[in-house]
Amino acid sequence: MSDVLLRAEAVSRRFGAFTAVDDVSMQVGPGEVVGLLGANGAGKTTLMRMLLGLLGTSDGRVEVLGGPPDRDRRRRLGYVPQNLGLYPDLTAAENLRFVADAYGTPVPTLPGDLETYRDRLVGAMPLGAQRQLAFVVALSHRPEVLLLDEPTSGVDALSRAALWDTIREQASTGTGVLVTTHYMQEAQQCDRLLLMADGRLVGQGSVADIVGSTRAAAVRTDDWAAVFATLNAAHVPVILAGRDVRVADVDLDEVRRILAEAGLAVTVEPVEATIEERMLVLARSRP
Repeated sequence: MSDVLLRAEAVSRRFGAFTAVDDVSMQVGPGEVVGLLGANGAGKTTLMRMLLGLLGTSDGRVEVLGGPPDRDRRRRLGYVPQNLGLYPDLTAAENLRFVADAYGTPVPTLPGDLETYRDRLVGAMPLGAQRQLAFVVALSHRPEVLLLDEPTSGVDALSRAALWDTIREQASTGTGVLVTTHYMQEAQQCDRLLLMADGRLVGQGSVADIVGSTRAAAVRTDDWAAVFATLNAAHVPVILAGRDVRVADVDLDEVRRILAEAGLAVTVEPVEATIEERMLVLARSRP
């Protein structure tokens, strides 16, 4: 097997005057789970659609399983889009028969916990069950590469954990996986991370590689709502982590001054920065 399953080389995609993806190079190898991170509009889905051959490139090239993403190579991919790619007006069983006919494979077996939904219209199934079904469909033809666009969005923590067990199980057999996610705890389960902002690849590697020199502090107080509102009104980059108010890449003395003038009693302590804070800093540095 090739040591590269997915590759983008200096890929760009423009829609008129708007550049959705700007000079991005990346790759995914066998058995590797690569997380693609970034805020909404960062270019993640556009990059994934180019890798799938669903969208042409404006510049650069993509390579899938050793060549261009033609029909034969696309048959060796598994894809779970954000909208799941299921037919809501067909039952679960009819969706499975459809994909089996399309790929010329046996009809997939429903896992036990989905059997109760066999004859139910997909559009009437709970979201967690729909996402499970989308995984069954995507894996039904034993793909060599999986592309998953926010595959666990909107489901509960237990369902997310089960879906990630499936992802790791596939990777253990040599399947390459590219997954977009906005759950930072899921990023920890990836072998390598790619961070996009404004269409560009702005960081890659481990969590520590991406966070880099970003600094953060926790602002602890009994009146966290007032502290958050005050800092946000002062245009300080701020997020909530539980009831801790966190700030990133700002002068801590300035933070203390703003809150003291508002009559708020706080303690401000440096803490280890997270990917969320790195993303916050990037978002606020946009022109």
